Amino acid sequence: MPPLSNPILEINPYELREGRRLHFYGKGEVIPLVSQGVWQVCQGIVQLGTLHPNGDEAWLGWAEPSGFFGLWFTLLQTYQATALTDVNLTWFSLAEIETSPRLAEIILPQLVRRMRQTEALLSISGQRRVEDRLQQLLLLMKKEIGQPVTEGTRLDIRLTHQNLANAIGTTRVTVTRLLSKLKNEGQIIFDRDRHIIVKDGSFVQS
Repeated sequence: MPPLSNPILEINPYELREGRRLHFYGKGEVIPLVSQGVWQVCQGIVQLGTLHPNGDEAWLGWAEPSGFFGLWFTLLQTYQATALTDVNLTWFSLAEIETSPRLAEIILPQLVRRMRQTEALLSISGQRRVEDRLQQLLLLMKKEIGQPVTEGTRLDIRLTHQNLANAIGTTRVTVTRLLSKLKNEGQIIFDRDRHIIVKDGSFVQS
């Protein structure tokens, strides 16, 4: 994602954390959300999602280090945050945000990033073919949370097949089959920790 041409991005997002308590949640834990404040991610990645009436889970995006999330940012009745990795979080009350221009400046670019991410996920969900949805999701995650390695770009978190299925609205079995196909085609590989590596030049559209 290209950087925003906005001087507020130069604000140090860590400066307001000094003296605050760190809250730890282990991988897979549901993070409590209350309407009186928001969380900021200090370390790790948090999955954001919602539950459909039939019980199916849908991905809405993820919050990375320095990112904010909470009920204040959504109108959804069922909104859930789950630790995709072990995470450390800090808490800010709405009263603090409303009275601190500095804090509001730090939150704004993070909200813009989340809005762009959500629009990208909406665009992916509109793809008719499940294979196209998976490929586009991998490309988005490559851009957002990818780290260059010798073989291509390694996704920074280890995603389960169910995680990916929830993200693109399909079944775990379908994702398993499609990942095997992409691996056989040489478009992705898995490292020894089972992180996905997207090979350079994969999924290039004409």
